[in-house]
Amino acid sequence: MNRLDSKPYPDRHAELVKRCQQGERRAQYDLYQQYVKAMYNVCLRIVNHEAEAEDVLQEAFIDAFTHIGSFRGQSTFGAWLKQIVVNRAINHLRSRRLEFVDLETNGIGEDDGPDYADTEPYDEEGVQLEVERVRRAMCQLPEGYRVVLSLYLFEGYDHEEIGNVLKISETTSRTQYLRGKKRLIELLND
Repeated sequence: MNRLDSKPYPDRHAELVKRCQQGERRAQYDLYQQYVKAMYNVCLRIVNHEAEAEDVLQEAFIDAFTHIGSFRGQSTFGAWLKQIVVNRAINHLRSRRLEFVDLETNGIGEDDGPDYADTEPYDEEGVQLEVERVRRAMCQLPEGYRVVLSLYLFEGYDHEEIGNVLKISETTSRTQYLRGKKRLIELLND
C-alpha cells in the first residue's frame, strides 16, 4: 500500500460512516449506538443537567448526520463527532447566558492574583478519588470552573483551545482551571 493512500487516522467505524454517507438509516442507528453513551457523558460534564445534556446530544447527532457528507476522514469519526458535541454544548451554555469573568479586562492580570498552584501544594498522585465522588463535586462547581475543568481534564483541550472555544483569553482559561481545581479539591476534602 502506498503511504499516501493510507489515512492518517484509521477509523474502526469507517464502513459505518460510509454507509451513513450513502443515506443508510440502519448504519446511522448503529453509529449512534456506538457513540451515544460517551457523547452523553461529554454533554453532561459541560452542561451539568441531564435533560439539557440529552437535548444537546440529540441536536449534535442531528448535526453530525446532516453534515456527514463533509466528513473526510482527516480524523476519526469519534473525534469529529466529539467536536460537534462540545461545540453544541458550549453554544447551549451561551444560550443560557453563561458569563465567564475575563480577569484581564477587570484589571487583574495573570501575575496580579494569587497563584494557587504555588500557595497550596498538594500531592496530585497521592489523591485517590472515587469517580462518583468527583462527579458530584464537579456538579457543585460554578459553571465557568466546571466547563474549563471538563474541557481540560476530560476532553484533552489545552488552554489556547479552551480560550478559542469559549471566547475567553488563554489567561482566563488558566485562572478558571486553577481556581476550579482548588475548589474541587476543597469540596473533595470536606
